[in-house]
Amino acid sequence: MDFNEIVESIRTFKGVTRKRSIADVREKLKDVYNVSGNVYLAFGDDAAAVDIGNNQLMLLATDGIWGALMDVNPWWAGYCSVLVNVNDIAAMGGRPMGMTNVLSSSNPEITAQIMDGIKEGVKKFGVPMVGGHTHPDTPYDALDVAISGIVDKDAVIPSCGAVNDDNVIVAIDLDGDVYPGTEINWDTTSDKSPSYVQNQINVMETIGKKHLVHAAKDISNPGIVGTLGMLLEASDMGAHIDLESIPRANDIDWISWFKMYPGSAFVLTAPEETTDETLSLLNKAHIDANCVGKVTSNHKLSMSYNNETKTVFDFSNEIIMGFSEDK
Repeated sequence: MDFNEIVESIRTFKGVTRKRSIADVREKLKDVYNVSGNVYLAFGDDAAAVDIGNNQLMLLATDGIWGALMDVNPWWAGYCSVLVNVNDIAAMGGRPMGMTNVLSSSNPEITAQIMDGIKEGVKKFGVPMVGGHTHPDTPYDALDVAISGIVDKDAVIPSCGAVNDDNVIVAIDLDGDVYPGTEINWDTTSDKSPSYVQNQINVMETIGKKHLVHAAKDISNPGIVGTLGMLLEASDMGAHIDLESIPRANDIDWISWFKMYPGSAFVLTAPEETTDETLSLLNKAHIDANCVGKVTSNHKLSMSYNNETKTVFDFSNEIIMGFSEDK
């Protein structure tokens, strides 16, 4: 496969380009986001973190489900609304506590399918949906879910903590398949037991408590390389990675793989002395993990393939989300 085509597909992928709007939202709120004085982490992370005392942080995140996914399968949209929010808390080393939702639909059948999907997600991941708000008279179907979690302040894993010369780790559960009717949903959870998927969430809490990594994000809409790019932007760093070291399902080409939204997957950065333990914990949780490169201080994300090296993102003159993280 042509390397130029792979790089360009990452750069122009909608899952990456749609993140640019975050900078505009942050600009409007940057002088008021911490009016309480208790915000520990804010824009740029998988979940915001608010200091609630006693060495604990409350984690807060929200995800809206893409309308295209709702059109394909409302049940799957409901299920994924639980999955993506739980992963946001897990990526921070946190413990998910509860969710609320905003459900907009005037179609009772679609509403029932969405709620059945949410119910299955709640049973699978063991995190309760405790309330929310309905719009039963809208001309459209939409679903947004918010989640809260908790983490010890000294165990939180931010996106903005990558350190020069850290090892870059990509960890993806490869035991899955593309969900029927979708092109970019790598489903690794719907056919697994609750204990299997919850163990994958809990391993990130273990990694945080052991202080094994400096930074992490769950791999989401921007895909593997795009998500790593967001982590590097948040950290004001760069990285060099080797394409062929990235864990990949054997029957999927690289362009398609780099657009996948996996059911259980993270990018992490770790110092050399804790990398082996981090890899071991992830692999024992059935999340196939491998070192794929190094964090650098040059503010570029470059990638090698077939003895060629190309710059995927140059953060000195282009953006994914457009800022280093507030902390």
